[in-house]
Amino acid sequence: MSNIFHTKLASRWNNFSILEQMSNVGAEVGRTISWTKKGNEQMAKNALYRALELIDFTIEDPKNKNSLKEILRMRELIVDYFVGDNIYKSNDDDWNKYFYYFNFAARNI
Repeated sequence: MSNIFHTKLASRWNNFSILEQMSNVGAEVGRTISWTKKGNEQMAKNALYRALELIDFTIEDPKNKNSLKEILRMRELIVDYFVGDNIYKSNDDDWNKYFYYFNFAARNI
């Protein structure tokens, strides 16, 4: 995954709060779920790659250093769910609920 999907967003990512960052990640995860349900493997894969890229931007943001444990674990679980063996037994509802709260909080900033 060497392409940068969010070329215009990369330089501004650190200006977003952690809530806004996670809400954007959640939007891409939601798209991954939606495209998977529709059977469009390529679009689902692209959405997943975009989500992972945003997670990586979030990891690299210095203000998030105290949240790295959760962010890294979340990345691990997303990869496990969408391309791994789902050893953590995640499901679509779990991911929608997880990111819903970030979206709700980001809208109320």
